[in-house]
Amino acid sequence: MGMAAEPQFHVLAVDDSLFDRKFIERLLQKASCQVTTVDSGYKALEFLGLREGAESNDPYAVSTSPEIHQEVEVNLIITDYCMPGMTGYDLLKKVKESSAFKNIPVVIMSSENVPARISRCLEEGAEEFFLKPVRLADLNKLKPIMMKTKLKNQKLEEIEKPSKDENGTVGAAAAAVEPEIKIVPLQSELEPKQVRSQEVQQEEQTLSNNKRKSVEEGVSTDRSRHRLEGITTAV
Repeated sequence: MGMAAEPQFHVLAVDDSLFDRKFIERLLQKASCQVTTVDSGYKALEFLGLREGAESNDPYAVSTSPEIHQEVEVNLIITDYCMPGMTGYDLLKKVKESSAFKNIPVVIMSSENVPARISRCLEEGAEEFFLKPVRLADLNKLKPIMMKTKLKNQKLEEIEKPSKDENGTVGAAAAAVEPEIKIVPLQSELEPKQVRSQEVQQEEQTLSNNKRKSVEEGVSTDRSRHRLEGITTAV
């Protein structure tokens, strides 16, 4: 029985230096990663399906582009810090501000060891800050991070699918139960019953009146008979 294949991760590498891009690409390939390289933060945003807001005065303003949609899953972004136009820190902020990509781990690289810069990137949400030249051992440390994020995304997708099904089931159940809820008699349904009840009461009252009348008539007849019996007719 063959061994299970190691999951392959897709890494987006961003660096304005051609030499550094090729170097990090080879390292990532040795770490069994699929690699996409771009030479600027702007192109990284474009690859992710984001672009600059054309109507905004902010050169770093980002909005979702309807024409560009990134269907390839990205498991990690590794970017140089010092780049013209948009720095690695700026790219980090834009990724973390995006609801669609904020969970993607971002790693910053730099040839300069500046503690304040490192702290600022980590506080903004960077997973790691590597000093150049990056080593293969550094990249291997990122695999557990990528695996954790990949599994988290899969669980979120699994949770979203059943919730949609449950909503449909609940809706169907509610529709099936709806006729049962409408069992309270309406006023129009009560009126015939009330009429019948009134008719019965009237009939009972009529019978009672007739009975009382009959009794009274019987008493009157008896009294008349007694009076007639006491009278004799002389011939």
